[in-house]
Amino acid sequence: MMDKDLHNLAKSIVTLQNEAVKQTLLIWKPKAEHIIINKSQDVDEIEHTLDALCEVAFDDEILSLFKKLCRYYYNIDPVATVEYIQLYREMWDNAEEEKNDE
Repeated sequence: MMDKDLHNLAKSIVTLQNEAVKQTLLIWKPKAEHIIINKSQDVDEIEHTLDALCEVAFDDEILSLFKKLCRYYYNIDPVATVEYIQLYREMWDNAEEEKNDE
């Protein structure tokens, strides 16, 4: 019984992760691209977008977008950009190491 519950919980988590990725791509990908294309200097908008992307940066497509926006933001505020990279590492690097250990 416990194995079935654990399996159902794991399935629910994966479903929620997939939905979070889908919603992030739908909402935040266009915003990130708009920032870069229009050479926005709006620090609040950039940081809000980086926050949202970092939350689901376990996904390769979102991670790529996060990195692209970080590279853009680096020319505006290198210190803040380094802080975002550190935040990403704290959130997700251990997950990558654990995935590689399996």
